[in-house]
Amino acid sequence: MNVSVPLFDLNLVFSAGLAVLGLIVGSFLNVVIVRLPHEQSIVRPRSRCPSCGHQLAWFENIPVASWLFLRGRCSSCQARISWRYPAVELITAVLFLASLYRYGWTWELVIALTLVTLLIPLTFIDLEHWILPFSLTLPGIAFGLLLSVPRGWEHLRAAFLGAVLGFLAFWMLEWVGQRIFKKEALGGGDKYLLALLGAFLGHRSLLGLVFLASIQGAIGGTLLLLVFGRAGPLPAEPKAPVPPAPSPDHNAEQPTGGEEDDWTPGPHNLPFGPWLSLAGIELMLFGPWLADRLPFVVAEWFVGSS
Repeated sequence: MNVSVPLFDLNLVFSAGLAVLGLIVGSFLNVVIVRLPHEQSIVRPRSRCPSCGHQLAWFENIPVASWLFLRGRCSSCQARISWRYPAVELITAVLFLASLYRYGWTWELVIALTLVTLLIPLTFIDLEHWILPFSLTLPGIAFGLLLSVPRGWEHLRAAFLGAVLGFLAFWMLEWVGQRIFKKEALGGGDKYLLALLGAFLGHRSLLGLVFLASIQGAIGGTLLLLVFGRAGPLPAEPKAPVPPAPSPDHNAEQPTGGEEDDWTPGPHNLPFGPWLSLAGIELMLFGPWLADRLPFVVAEWFVGSS
C-alpha cells in the first residue's frame, strides 16, 4: 500500500515563519526603545552605532546573527554593542511562538502578538528611563479596544471596563498616596499601562495583574537590594547637550513645571511598569493553567477571561 508522506510540515513552516517575524519585529523594537525616549524618529535615519554614528549595512542588521558575527562590537569603532539588542529580538521571537502555542492560528493570536509588541518596548524603556511614553500606552489602549470588537459585545464590554477601571484604580491609589505621603507614591504612567492591560485582558484580570506584579516586584526588589545594594536600575546618565523641550518625568504625565524634571530614582525605588508587563504576559499565556488550579471564584476575578 502506497502511503504519501508530505515533504514538509506546513504548520512547522508557518511556526518558523512566525519566529522569524518575531526576530524582525524585535529588531524594530530595539529602534523604538533607543529613540522614542529622546523623541527621535523611529523611521529615519537608518540604524547606526550609538558610539560613532556608523550606519549599519544590511548584513550588520540581521537579528541576532549580526551581533554574533560582529562579536558584540561595532565594525567601525569596535565599541561594545549592548546585549539588549539580541535579547529583545530573542524574547520577541520566543513570546510570538508561545502565543501561537497558546492560541493557535486564531484572532486571539493577533491580539496576543499586538500586546507583546507593545509591552516589550514599554518594559525596557521603563527599566532604563523610568518613563512609560504616552505614544505607546495611549495607542495601546485603543488597539486593545478595537481588537476586541470582532470577538463580540461581551469582550468589548470587558475591554472597555478593563481600561476604565484599571486607570481609575491607579488614579485613586496615586491620589491617596499624594495626600498621605505628600509626594508621588506611584508612577503616573502606570495607570495608563494598567488601562492598556485591562483593555487587552479584560476587567476581571485587574486584581490578578496588580497582585502578581506586586508580589513579584517585592521579591525581585528584595533580591536586588541584597545582591546589588539597590532595588531599581541605575538612572540613565544625562545626555549633553540637553534639548530645550522638557522630557517626561518618571512614569508620570507630561510635566507642567520643572519641579519634577530633576527627579532621580533612589536606591529603594523600583519601576512598577516592568512587573505589570510581566504579570500581563503570565496571565495571557498561563491563564487556563492557573484557572484549573484555583477555586472558581478566585480564578474568575484573578485570571479573568483568559
